[in-house]
Amino acid sequence: MKITYLTGFFGIVLLVSAMLYLTTWSWIPFVYAGAAIGLAAVLLCSPYKGDNFRLKRLNIQRAIAALMFPVSAWLMYKRLNEWFVCLLVASLLWLYVVFISDYEGKKSKNGSDQQSAK
Repeated sequence: MKITYLTGFFGIVLLVSAMLYLTTWSWIPFVYAGAAIGLAAVLLCSPYKGDNFRLKRLNIQRAIAALMFPVSAWLMYKRLNEWFVCLLVASLLWLYVVFISDYEGKKSKNGSDQQSAK
């Protein structure tokens, strides 16, 4: 439960600091970097511990997305415009993983219920 709240908090701070980057305040890259590192730590510290191969593969993709957030923070700190592309790719990959892992979790739960009913 705490992981969900931390993920939401760091995600919102990351989004707000990315939008505030346009204000050219000098401290925004540091806030963004803190949120990116926090989000990456939360995502990497909650691995999947099951037997479903597809969910294991999705966990690897989530780890890649989690590592791309601090990379985008570094690119933002260096004032390179590619930070936005890195953030976009990481966000889309994370969004894909969230939806597909939820679908797979429901599918495996329903499959085990149907097999036990037989």
